[in-house]
Amino acid sequence: MIELILGNMNYSSWSIRAALVARASGLEISETILPLGFDETRETLIETTGFHTVPVLKSGELLIRDSLAITEWIAEQAEPGRVWPIDSGKRALARSIVAEMHSGFLQIRSRMPVDIRTRAPAPEMDEALQSEIQRVLTIWTTCRKSYASDGAFLFGDWSAADAFFAPVVTRFRTYGYDLDGTAAEYASAVWETDLLKQLRQQAEAEPWEIEMGFLGPARAWVQE
Repeated sequence: MIELILGNMNYSSWSIRAALVARASGLEISETILPLGFDETRETLIETTGFHTVPVLKSGELLIRDSLAITEWIAEQAEPGRVWPIDSGKRALARSIVAEMHSGFLQIRSRMPVDIRTRAPAPEMDEALQSEIQRVLTIWTTCRKSYASDGAFLFGDWSAADAFFAPVVTRFRTYGYDLDGTAAEYASAVWETDLLKQLRQQAEAEPWEIEMGFLGPARAWVQE
């Protein structure tokens, strides 16, 4: 049995990425949601996994933390093409931009936290934030112009690259960041996938609310 331990779908960008990869993999993977920001969640995570962050994948005695490590493990179990592009060139480029997303974009993460349910004012746009946003848009438009004939996503068919950029699509919606041209078309394609529609519905139905701080959840409560 494979189990994926996740945080809130409304708030946890790394959980969203792992969930989208898992749900597209064709593997039977159960999901357990542990809401972020509560002391008991941290205690449960440490007791059951030895870690204090999500996502975590469990398969028998195997415990894997970190969304990218989980993605690679799932890719090795799934049929070719379910996670990464089959073409070796596309696959290398997909891994490259996923690694960039995984290790960078601190301004976007800290100043535009994921909150799928909410529509909020855009943060003050300075050079650092605008530079990161522009880099995201450059990645999207470059990939789409290269592979537009192969499908609607970054490398044609859906892949882990789209899963890793999906939370950014939701951020642009939340903070009203206007897109146009190729970037807008791509963001719309991701937003309207059955995968993200299902996840959005799940986020809307969650009872937990979080007040986000610079380094993560500052306060959490359950809706009355």
